[in-house]
Amino acid sequence: MRTVTPNPGAERRAELLATAAEVFAAHGYNATTVRRIADHAGLLAGSLYYHFDSKESMLDEILTAFLDELWAGYEAVLAAGLGPRETIEGLVTRSFRQIDRHGPAVAIYQKEAHHLAARPRFAHLAESRPKFEQAWLRTLERGVAEQIFRHDLDVRLAYRFVRDTVWVAASWYRPDGVHGPEEIARQYLSMVLEGITPRT
Repeated sequence: MRTVTPNPGAERRAELLATAAEVFAAHGYNATTVRRIADHAGLLAGSLYYHFDSKESMLDEILTAFLDELWAGYEAVLAAGLGPRETIEGLVTRSFRQIDRHGPAVAIYQKEAHHLAARPRFAHLAESRPKFEQAWLRTLERGVAEQIFRHDLDVRLAYRFVRDTVWVAASWYRPDGVHGPEEIARQYLSMVLEGITPRT
């Protein structure tokens, strides 16, 4: 049986990124300095440069990890051959799991992505929005075409409603709260889908 050897360096790097994410989320990118991150991590600023060359590289790694994991989850749902309603359920559930795992990164993305995208290092952020948007819109359009969702549904408006309803939860969700991500997703879906399912 193969044993996995712990990598203290990788673990410390992950801890520092988690700390940096919390600081960026609380204070914003521009107001966050390497010294402030180091203070929160209990390090000298020079020691932080041993792991990262700049605060920009730290933020890029934080956002890239979140977006890559979110898209991998979405792709798994989209490739599963589910019906439109089940696909929406899967996308919402995956979104709440990411809020649970990457809450500070979600908050940073929501508040900072628009102006960060103007920087060369973060140009990929501008590409992420339409990619995610199309995944939702195609699913909603398929649901209307298959009469799973109401024929008069404005799919773009529905997408914005579901998107904002889900992601605003990052502002209040706590991993140690009463409900976990799956239960919150289930309750959100029970409220949202009854509004887009045809009346019988």
